Amino acid sequence: MSNTSPDAAQIDLLASDYNGGLLNRREFMARLVTVTGSMAAAHLLIEKNGLAQVISQKEVADAEKGTIQISGADVSFSSGDLKLGGYLAAPRGEGPFPAVVVIHENRGLNEHTRDVARRFAIEGFVALAPDALARVGGTASMKTPDDARTAIGTITPEEAVSDLEAALVYLDTLPNVQKGHLGSVGFCWGGARSFALAVKSERLKAAVVFYGSAPSNEELATVKVPVLGLYGETDTRITSAVPDVAATMKAANKSFEYKIYPGAGHAFFNDTGERYNPTAAADAWAKTVAFLHEKLK
Repeated sequence: MSNTSPDAAQIDLLASDYNGGLLNRREFMARLVTVTGSMAAAHLLIEKNGLAQVISQKEVADAEKGTIQISGADVSFSSGDLKLGGYLAAPRGEGPFPAVVVIHENRGLNEHTRDVARRFAIEGFVALAPDALARVGGTASMKTPDDARTAIGTITPEEAVSDLEAALVYLDTLPNVQKGHLGSVGFCWGGARSFALAVKSERLKAAVVFYGSAPSNEELATVKVPVLGLYGETDTRITSAVPDVAATMKAANKSFEYKIYPGAGHAFFNDTGERYNPTAAADAWAKTVAFLHEKLK
């Protein structure tokens, strides 16, 4: 990560240009990456200085200029005695709508993940993106992206699944959610947790895994719901195991659909990162939406 220290005046100017419509979200993020030195640092700055709410409000307002009306807001919910936070996006209207938990990558809840939640709302889902770092202070409390990555490594698999299960419970209490019609989608670190939910959760009806590692073969044999896996060809650390995962799932009579995108790498879906592959991302998104609409109906 670069040691570039962002200048407050530069940040204010970028925010002004964004709010004034001179920059779209992707252009704003690209310029913020230049100022901060990395995509991860740009996202963390947004969470720390209050820009996250500003961006969210503008993106929701811009969405409402179209034919699809959505809402978006920060929310809190409980996991036992622990207070958790997250971002909730939803279609306007009474519903009820199917719902998804959107599980972020390994540096915490950021603008990209919030945007994915809004995209799900546009597609007719209530989407909750929890901050998995809430139990260690929250994403906005992290001083650097590396601190966030280190902190998320201290969260045990059991704690992560417990918090995500609490997110599912919270979704099921919302009046605009179709009760019991709950799915999960995760990316990288979140992809592995989405797969873990497919093993552990009694509430889940479907899971989508973007370039996340799979549970053990013993756990794969106990998967409770259909799983869709989406992988990049050059992401060999993850993708090389996919044929064996598919064989294990098939032998256990479990539903596992997957696609490996030629030439795509890890994080190919993240449109704020250097590894973004627009062709693979567009196809993966279409498959994700169709899969979840089918399984959560």
